[in-house]
Amino acid sequence: MTIDFDNSYARLPEKFFTRQAAAPVPEPQLVRLNVPLAAELGLDAGWLASSAGVAMLAGNVFPDNAAPLSMAYAGHQFGNWVPQLGDGRALLIGEVVDVNGRRRDIQLKGSGPTPWSRRGDGRAALGPVLREYIVSEAMAALGVPTTRALAAVTTGDYVIREDRLPGGVLTRVAASHIRVGTFQYFYARQDHEAVRALTDHVIDRHDPDARKADNPVAAMLEGAIARQARLIARWLSLGFIHGVMNTDNMTLTGETIDYGPCAFLDEYDPQKVFSSIDQFGRYAYGNQPSIGHWNLANLAQSLVPLLDENADRSVEIARELLEGYGTAFADAYAAEMTAKIGLAEPRDGDMRLVQDLLNLMAEDGADFTNTFRVLSALGREAGDTDDGFVGQFVQRDAARGWLPAWRTRLSQEARDDAARIAAMKATNPAIIPRNHRVEAAIAAGYAGDLSVFSALTETLADPFADRMADDPLTLPPAPEEVVQQTFCGT
Repeated sequence: MTIDFDNSYARLPEKFFTRQAAAPVPEPQLVRLNVPLAAELGLDAGWLASSAGVAMLAGNVFPDNAAPLSMAYAGHQFGNWVPQLGDGRALLIGEVVDVNGRRRDIQLKGSGPTPWSRRGDGRAALGPVLREYIVSEAMAALGVPTTRALAAVTTGDYVIREDRLPGGVLTRVAASHIRVGTFQYFYARQDHEAVRALTDHVIDRHDPDARKADNPVAAMLEGAIARQARLIARWLSLGFIHGVMNTDNMTLTGETIDYGPCAFLDEYDPQKVFSSIDQFGRYAYGNQPSIGHWNLANLAQSLVPLLDENADRSVEIARELLEGYGTAFADAYAAEMTAKIGLAEPRDGDMRLVQDLLNLMAEDGADFTNTFRVLSALGREAGDTDDGFVGQFVQRDAARGWLPAWRTRLSQEARDDAARIAAMKATNPAIIPRNHRVEAAIAAGYAGDLSVFSALTETLADPFADRMADDPLTLPPAPEEVVQQTFCGT
């Protein structure tokens, strides 16, 4: 079989990347192939699962029309400027146009060292590969813009981290892997010609309508700002913490990328941090909107030389566009959160009602996912089902005291209970990739049992379906199962 690669990024000047092959692995074995995604990409799943397909997914051999390359970029990591990062353990092997006419990158992670590896081995342990597969596919099922996992393979070799661990390679799919840090790489070098070429590439590939605007560069920046605002609002609505929101981990397409020390809230705590490397809480759950703005300010800075011939006017355009982020995020967040409590007709005071509930949840450490899910089942009249909601709280009287104001507000909506409950259940998942379940799948995988990973991945593909109250995937962790820290895995 020949994959119909068409590699637009490889047609940029070679300062944007390094062409190279992957480092071969001794015994690649397929762990999981995402058959529906393969079909969406127009790829033959049978061939991908064959020995020849697995050899490509491991990086041992590529079709002649592939263009394997590692991309150059820089970035701020935890606020600290790093002028040269790049793909240290990844290769973009090519682009395909999927069955819907969308151009998609196909990239390998864990495929060996590159010139950007900074003395690293460029490999990935199996655990981080399984984590990214589980969480990225769960995020897609939850309706979050995200990179996708096409396949996971083992390598037949080991990597040395704190321990000797089996190696793996993830095949990742994205609208593109262009990051804020890609623009920063060239802006920091005052290579405005390269920034222009990159901007033109992004507009042509992702924002063709921006070309029709009076100021295409400003239109592109405005689109990037709007996409990030919506993305982060969606994260918060699901209790997701990215964990490492560096500028090199923010894409121009508004897709979630790089599932390293990510995690989902169990108990609601706006200051919650899981990442072992986030020692000062920079990327805490509640800080993510402001970090999004900070990252976008660095993108805007990189584009200032292109926004207008007049330097002062260029800075003013950037400032005006960045001011729009706050409104865009507030609007997106309000839409997400009012939908979670069943409101479809916006009114003044709706977000106060949401915030009152969140305050109660924070005071009691109520489970984020389950609180909203059980609220979805309540009717406009008080009844026995209220006990499921109230039971999420320690201060049960306070929780019960919130319900009358909520029901009064529901009475002002045109939808009946059945339609409202169905809508709430379609936005409030019954299950998420809870941290202890992900860690259990990884531990089993390291022990040679990949069935836990496969079962979890398959179940998370349908997160909004009703489930039994005692379903293990709906339950918060027992005290001994609580995950306190997550790790990057590089």
